[in-house]
Amino acid sequence: QVQLVESGGGLVQAGGSLRLSCARSGSTFSSYAMGWFRQAPGKEREFVATIRLGTGTSYYADSVKGRSTISRDNAKNTVYLQMNSLKPEDTAVYYCALKRYFGPNWGLPAGYDYWGQGTQVTVSS
Repeated sequence: QVQLVESGGGLVQAGGSLRLSCARSGSTFSSYAMGWFRQAPGKEREFVATIRLGTGTSYYADSVKGRSTISRDNAKNTVYLQMNSLKPEDTAVYYCALKRYFGPNWGLPAGYDYWGQGTQVTVSS
């Protein structure tokens, strides 16, 4: 079993920054990539960013590109999402997810095998 625990969410003013963390524990064998998704009320869960744990190669949604940075600390089994220049439209519950093996659907929830419980990010205008 794998457990993913997000932290770092909160309330921030527009233009501010937040750093989200996702710590994974349990059976960390076969961990290929970690992703961040978000879900706003009444909307579908959408891709934010993902990172390959071995190479550090990362991919971003256009909506956050240039404002966010995903990184990993493999020694701590932790992935981070640094978000800057936050906008009210970034308000959502942010989830981290584990992709255990190489495969398709990098940008889709279906491509990931385990999920955290989510952390709320609220950006006020």
